Order: sequence, then C-alpha cells, then structure tokens
Amino acid sequence: MSLFAAIRMPREVVFGAGQRRSLGTIARRLGARALVCTDARLASEPVFAEMLADLRAAGLTVQVDSSVLPDVPCSSCATSADAARAFAPELVIGIGGGSCLDLAKCVALLLTHGRKPQDYYGELKVPGPILPVIAVPTTAGTGSEVTPVAVLSDPDRALKVGISSPFLIPHAAICDPELTSTCPPSLTAIAGADAITHAIEAFMAIRREPGADLTQTRVFVGKNALSDHFALMALGLLNRSLERAVTNADDAAARANVMMGAMAAGAAFGTAGTAAAHAIQYPIGADTHTAHGLGVACLLPYVMTYNRKTCLPELAAIARAMDLTGDSEAELADAAIERVAELFAAIGIPLNLEALGVKADRLDWIAAQALTIGRLIDNNPRPIDAAAMSRLIQAAFTGNRALAE
Repeated sequence: MSLFAAIRMPREVVFGAGQRRSLGTIARRLGARALVCTDARLASEPVFAEMLADLRAAGLTVQVDSSVLPDVPCSSCATSADAARAFAPELVIGIGGGSCLDLAKCVALLLTHGRKPQDYYGELKVPGPILPVIAVPTTAGTGSEVTPVAVLSDPDRALKVGISSPFLIPHAAICDPELTSTCPPSLTAIAGADAITHAIEAFMAIRREPGADLTQTRVFVGKNALSDHFALMALGLLNRSLERAVTNADDAAARANVMMGAMAAGAAFGTAGTAAAHAIQYPIGADTHTAHGLGVACLLPYVMTYNRKTCLPELAAIARAMDLTGDSEAELADAAIERVAELFAAIGIPLNLEALGVKADRLDWIAAQALTIGRLIDNNPRPIDAAAMSRLIQAAFTGNRALAE
C-alpha cells in the first residue's frame, strides 16, 4: 500500500514545566476578552489565580465560569454559553481535566453557531470555525487538548454522546506537567491507562483506502503513518513512566513523560480513531457509572487478544515500542498483550468486568448497545458481529482472554 498520512492538531502546542506562564502571551494574540472554563475545585487553587493574573497582565478582560461538572451534562453547555453571551468573549480557555476542556469546546461552539448541543451530536455537524479555544490540561489522559471531540452526558440517552469535528480542535494547547503534580495516584493511573488505550486502539485501527475524499468526509480516518508515529511515541513514554508517576507523585520526569504520552496518544486517536474497547465501554459506563479510563483499560487486553490474528505486525510493533523482546511476531504480540495486562494490574486497573462492577445479567444488553456504535465498531481491524461481541464480552467478564481469540 502506498504511503498515506494524516494528522490534525492545534495550530500551536507548547509543552514543558512552567509553560502555563505563556498563557497570557498566547491568549492576547487571539482576542481581548477571554472566558475561562474550569471547575470549582481548581478555581480556588493558587495556581489558577496565577494564570488569571497572567491573562490580566497581558491586557485581557477575563470572565470565569467555574461551573464545570464531571461528564459534562449537555444542559450545562447551554447554561454556560447563555451566561457568557453578554460578556461577548473573543476566545474561550479551558483549564482543568477533560471535562473542563470539553465544556470549553462546546461553549465556543454554541457562542459561535447558536442552537443546542444536541444539534451537533455525531460527526461533521459543526458548520464552520468556532471561537478560538486554548486548552490547558491539568490531568494526563484524555488528550482533549489536541482532539476534535467533546464528550457529553445526556439524560435523554442511555449512553454518553460526542460531538466530533475538526473545528473543535483547540487553537492552542499548553501542556505543563507541573499542573498534574496534585493529581492523586488513582486519577493518574486511570488517566494514564486511558491514554495507553487511545494509543493502542489508534495504532491497531483499520487501515482504509486512502482516497482523496477520506480526510474530508470522515473525522477519524483510520490507521496511517502520522497517527502511527504519535501512537508509538506515546506507548514508549507511558510504558516506562506511568507506574512511576502513580507510585511517586514527586517524580517530575515521570509526570512529564506521562503528560507527553497522553498528548501524543490524543494526536493519534484524534485522527485515526478508537475502536472496540471504547465501543464496549460506552454501555458499561452508562450501566456502572465507573470512570471511562477504568473501563477501556479493563477491556483492552481482551480486545488486543481478539484482534491478534488480524494484527500480528501491529502488536509486534507495539511490543518493540514498549521495549519488549521476542523471537517472532507471534511472541512479540503475546508479550505486548501480557505487558499491558501486567502494567494495568500494577496500577490498580480491574482485571475483568466483574471486578469493575458489571453484572452477568447485563452482558447481553452491553453487547447489543456496543454494536450500535458503528463509528467505533467499524474502526476495529477485525470485524465484530453479534456472536463475536458476546464472546469478547464474556471473555472480559470472566477474565479468560483465551475466550476472545
């Protein structure tokens, strides 16, 4: 197959300890009135006050919305946008975890194009550019600072919903690993495991025929040379540093590696897309109300096992990126799956769906719901029909990876 590559990222990405202090300089190039979206906890922190002072010192007028809630209820996007209209911001800044960044994207969308969040659910529904967004993540996992996705919760729907459009990619991402220093070990683990899942699913995604319309008619275009680069970069960083960051919050080098890995994984899946682990997690998350990162990570070794016969070269490359050895692609593939399972166990990720809180009588419902998420199921490299989905979920429930083969 001929070389094909695609990547979509912010216009500007700055990374490094102390880079949050570039916020004022970057923001003033985009406008004079900034809406800052964050949550109540972060709004009370000295480091947040420092960033606001930097914005004001750069000459910006600032309004703070500290109402961000976990999982971003769709109603909160409309409420925040309505509250900001009289202020007439020229840019929106999200500071915080993935929910803060997703809300900032949605508010910028609604302030620009109006209507309701529900009008933009799905892919390519955003009609044009939105107010410029600056994303300043304080966790290392979702990759939202570089992706075209905002995930919301909607009480009228059983599952979380997403708005996916290249227009949602932030104008700038400021990634300062010092901002993750107060993350508790459990959050560091869950977010980092989410990032590993992003990288592996992006690297193992289906490879589509690269027609000239592929990147123009799809948000997620499948595996390609540039998404592969970022995915493997992410896996190398996360493999050698995630456990260190979880066990030693003061390991600044490990935290930097994890944040860079999460950003790189976001760049990979923001173009290539994710697949079966994410599809199955949507109904699991709705049913158990467990963290997204826990669910996708719990599922990942089983999904890797299911895809093994289709993706031996990819799994071997993953193993090499994670500094593993083997005498054949088959041995390397097995080593990659085992390493992911061992790493997740070491940082406290549940080993099977029963340990995650899933009930046996919900497995059929989970399987049926997962199959409806076509954009993710279709991105999986090995086709999944109803029988295969049931077998895969049973494997993940019992902890028997052999059932997923």
